[in-house]
Amino acid sequence: MAELVAVIASTHHPFYYRASTSTGEDRPPFADEWVRKVEAFRETLTRARPDVLVMVGSDHFHQLWLDNMPQFLVGKAPFYDANFYNEEREFGLPRMLLRGQEDLSAYVLREGLDAGFDLAFSNELRIDHSITCPIITLRPQNDLPIVPIYTNIFAPPLPQPKRFVQLGRTIRQLIESWPADQRVAVIGTGHLSLELGGPRQFGPHGPDPQFDQKAVGWIAGGDIEECLAEVSLDSLHLPGNATHGFMDFMLMMGVAGEGQKADYVDTYDLFHTMEAYFTWYPNGGVLR
Repeated sequence: MAELVAVIASTHHPFYYRASTSTGEDRPPFADEWVRKVEAFRETLTRARPDVLVMVGSDHFHQLWLDNMPQFLVGKAPFYDANFYNEEREFGLPRMLLRGQEDLSAYVLREGLDAGFDLAFSNELRIDHSITCPIITLRPQNDLPIVPIYTNIFAPPLPQPKRFVQLGRTIRQLIESWPADQRVAVIGTGHLSLELGGPRQFGPHGPDPQFDQKAVGWIAGGDIEECLAEVSLDSLHLPGNATHGFMDFMLMMGVAGEGQKADYVDTYDLFHTMEAYFTWYPNGGVLR
């Protein structure tokens, strides 16, 4: 059977690549500390020695639009093109080609359906920065096959927060029952408080530091039930108009498990958002 060797949750700031590769006067003053934090975070995946990455993210209206918006979608292609033109133009992100793990994609789809999730799929999925940014930060050599899973956090009606947690639990069960001798890491990216195009977008910190503090505490402590008691689709409008991305963090809490404290926690307060990085080792940090 496959082994789940790491569960990782992070933000996916698209500006990291440009900030980290800029030099001279073009290099922003916060870049060095940001790079230091990301490189330390990267080591938490490296030491797990994964063979496959299951990547959870959300399409930013690049490929999925209001004419066809699945709630949960699994990619099942042999290769995935990335990124999109506006991501290259605005953030300097490179064109990328990611290899797919078709066997695990097919297993997640078949067994996920039987477990009660009517998952959509795509054989022609193109990947955006919600998945490529964590590849850049955590596995810049881009040498591992992936299974991309996209969630709908943008276009109402959205799934309830508890459904994200339930999917996280199911993803873990499916990985651990996959009949393959493979080491699997699950990497999911979301947001803390976030405002896009609104009056709180460009402040000295995220739009709602109090929410961010509570959210980091829930994730770090594995406090799923406390989180579910306070978070609803309506309440997520309050910390910022794009804060529904926090539900992808809740999905990752579901993968990690109720009451499972993160083995690694770090944050970085940037000019308009709180970056956050979490890692769990399901085997207690003991690598076999």
